[in-house]
Amino acid sequence: MNKELVLTIAAFQLAIMTNIGLAQLDNPHNDPSKVLGAESCAKCHDAEIAVWKKTPHYDTFKKLHRKPEAKQIAERMGLRSIKRGETCLKCHYTEQDHGGATKAISGISCESCHGASQDWIKIHNDYGGPNISKLQETPEHKTLRREKSIANGMRNPSNLYLVARSCLNCHTTPDENLVNVGQHPTGSLDFELVAWSQGMVHHNFVASDGKHNSPSTTERLRVMYIAGTLADLEFSLRATAQATTKAKFATTSALRANTMRKKLAWIQSHLNHPTLQQAVDAANEVELKLDNKDQLIAAADKIADCGFEFAKTASGTELGAIDALLPDKSKYK
Repeated sequence: MNKELVLTIAAFQLAIMTNIGLAQLDNPHNDPSKVLGAESCAKCHDAEIAVWKKTPHYDTFKKLHRKPEAKQIAERMGLRSIKRGETCLKCHYTEQDHGGATKAISGISCESCHGASQDWIKIHNDYGGPNISKLQETPEHKTLRREKSIANGMRNPSNLYLVARSCLNCHTTPDENLVNVGQHPTGSLDFELVAWSQGMVHHNFVASDGKHNSPSTTERLRVMYIAGTLADLEFSLRATAQATTKAKFATTSALRANTMRKKLAWIQSHLNHPTLQQAVDAANEVELKLDNKDQLIAAADKIADCGFEFAKTASGTELGAIDALLPDKSKYK
């Protein structure tokens, strides 16, 4: 088989994997029957687990149900337990299936951000053979391993948009009754992906010894900032699409979506990026109003596709025009 044919086949396989990976954009929630738990990640990522255990994400499991404000929200929603029922579980805990019943097994954990791991963990752990270490993996195998992991449901940070979606899927509080009836906060209105991911939850262990938490490069932070803006816009639009009455949830969601589309337009005006222009057009063409669900969801779907493609192809070196937007390290949470 000649070299050109081999390259063509490889490119074709990669395209198939990428298209399958896009399918996970349809459902940002985990399948509890495919959740293995943080212990399955600790075997190789013990340093990352140590960072996680110092965060509010970890403490949620032990503390949230004891907080007076959480109990008040549950009471207003008619919930007997915060740790039971989809309303609270889907964002505040990691769910796992136990004989057909869903159970909280931890707070926001590895799989909350990176996806239920049953279908991809073995792929993620294979560096090219049983006796090949991570340091020995070839660049070609690493690329295929990541693409195949994504195709099987992993929200791999090699595509930052997938991880950004995990954050914004919850940090926009996409539940009308929870906000209007339960009086739950309307998302984290000051959420910004770089600032919120590079502080206490930061675990970018790329050093060869796996023990030193290396900082993200400026190029990566640029991509991250834009991916976060796109994901915020996507889920703000999805929340606006859910609104049925002109109340706090509808108003806040629409205002947030409008803020994000203005920010994205500013970014695009300084970058002139073709993929971002598609996202800007999709956002600007839809009206932020009640009874406009189909159009709002279509716009959100288009922005998700653009976000995935942008994060997959952008190197960051071409994005220096947005450096003024990047938060200073003193702003990291």
